[in-house]
Amino acid sequence: MMFALSKTTMITADQALPGRDTPMEVSPLHVVLGTPIQGPWPDGMKVLYVGMGCFWGSERIFWQLDGVYSTAVGYMGGWTRNPSYEETCTAMTGHFEAVQVVYDPAKVSLDALFAAFWENHDPTTPNRQGGDIGTQYRSAILATDQEQLDAALASKARYQARLDGEGYGPISTQIELASTAGDGRFYYAEEYHQGYLHKNPGGYCNHGFCQVSFA
Repeated sequence: MMFALSKTTMITADQALPGRDTPMEVSPLHVVLGTPIQGPWPDGMKVLYVGMGCFWGSERIFWQLDGVYSTAVGYMGGWTRNPSYEETCTAMTGHFEAVQVVYDPAKVSLDALFAAFWENHDPTTPNRQGGDIGTQYRSAILATDQEQLDAALASKARYQARLDGEGYGPISTQIELASTAGDGRFYYAEEYHQGYLHKNPGGYCNHGFCQVSFA
């Protein structure tokens, strides 16, 4: 059953589309990094999930960082099982366009990851990045352990102070443990979305330095 809700209104679990049991088929290796895009991950690797609007440009930001082992795009924070892109774009799955960032904490710090996150999108526009409007474009950080969560919240406070000093509004970013966001699962997006801007160098991207620096 479809509900007549605004695309900027967050749905509830009982309103979500049912989805399907079959996951999306994706290539096993990252098109740029040559590393696996699905776990299990090598010892020492950690995983962080972020949402910065359209996941095409977001993913490219992170695969370019030294110390990032792998990235993938998908859907997270909602309830529809194995949603399609078209379903997610209706805002009836509850998901946002997410980037899975697998990184080596011995080579890249959380500060560096959060700097890339905060500086390259506008976290003060709820459920929107530029002309992309809907809950699927919301800003989000989903942590996989308490250390990440604490660091994410501290980074938010730090960046909010920077924004306040420049006259910008409040941060709307969803920050919580991945396990508590929707059904707690990351669903891989369709193969054509993986590494999209490498496959399509002239493709749409609205990411870049935004507002003020994190440092």
